[in-house]
Amino acid sequence: MIYLDYSANTPVDQAVLERFCQLEQRYTGNPNSDHAAGREAKQKMDAITAGIADALQVLPEEIMYTSGASEANNLAIKGISHAGRHIGKHIISTPLEHSSVSGALTALQQRGYEIDLLDIRRDGTIDPEHLRELLRRDTVLVAVCAVDSELGTVQPIQEIARIVKDFPDCRLHVDATQAVGKIPVSFDGADTMSFAPHKFYGLNGSGILLKRKGVILEPLIHGGASTTIYRSGTPALALAGAAEQALALALAQLSARLEVVQKWNTLLRTELAKYERVRINSPQNSVPHILNISVAGVRGTDFQQALDRHGICVSVKSACSVPNTPSRAVFAVSRDRKQAVSSWRISLSHLTTQEEIHAFLSAFDLCYKELTL
Repeated sequence: MIYLDYSANTPVDQAVLERFCQLEQRYTGNPNSDHAAGREAKQKMDAITAGIADALQVLPEEIMYTSGASEANNLAIKGISHAGRHIGKHIISTPLEHSSVSGALTALQQRGYEIDLLDIRRDGTIDPEHLRELLRRDTVLVAVCAVDSELGTVQPIQEIARIVKDFPDCRLHVDATQAVGKIPVSFDGADTMSFAPHKFYGLNGSGILLKRKGVILEPLIHGGASTTIYRSGTPALALAGAAEQALALALAQLSARLEVVQKWNTLLRTELAKYERVRINSPQNSVPHILNISVAGVRGTDFQQALDRHGICVSVKSACSVPNTPSRAVFAVSRDRKQAVSSWRISLSHLTTQEEIHAFLSAFDLCYKELTL
């Protein structure tokens, strides 16, 4: 089996797994319990949180632990919108968002919120002038991904933040799930930012929401303070420690990992461009980890299943998307519904080997000839 779906999930690093097991076995007490075991666990939890904060250059009190990026996105989007409903019910987002963002927005729309989507330019980035046109005094939230999960497009977050800053009652949420641990990321300008360690060789079941100090959210989960008043639940010390370990490793090895991934992306672009029916959907300014392509006349699901029969794991859209529907991201860039239906995604890792790349290209050639006859 050759795994080329690293944007959906990554294998846990052995050091991360060992850190989780060590902490899970060592600290028995609930960090919120007022006894020796609880105080010991809280001291360790605080140290872990401080380590994550230092790595991300944020304040420890700006870190909120969640069950994953989907929960973090829902907490930020619904929490900000509900807290600001006395100001207005207008929200701006993009057609590039992960389903945990678009789904949260749909739920809000059903409760009377007005959702506007930004125009996407041919390079996959949002149109800043359209953002300026859409912003209103009753706009309470702008939700934009730092890197979109299907095309890998990097959005101009700092420029977006400068535009939103002119509207002091509006908050900016950034879904950085495909960015943190893969490319340099800054929390500057954002009010909330989400990510999950399982995207950079951490454990599933944990996520983090950064919330700027002073930003008010309405909680999704009620019933206790936990590590924050905004998200109840017993603090998961071992998961937090594993997240700290995964983040430290990812940031320390960022340049080296990026260099390997860039090499494979360049090779794939060169080789796949030789096929007459292949269209490269990921713009040149995309992160190298994601390469989205279409084969004209062949549904993305059909090509993905054909590759699967050869033991090659790729995906059609993101893993959380609704199946058998056109890619909204590809359609936004290409303006071509057939190209969006034909699209699928290769996602790479520093763990990807030259042998795997060559095996993929051989399998692709066989599938291409079979499906384009």
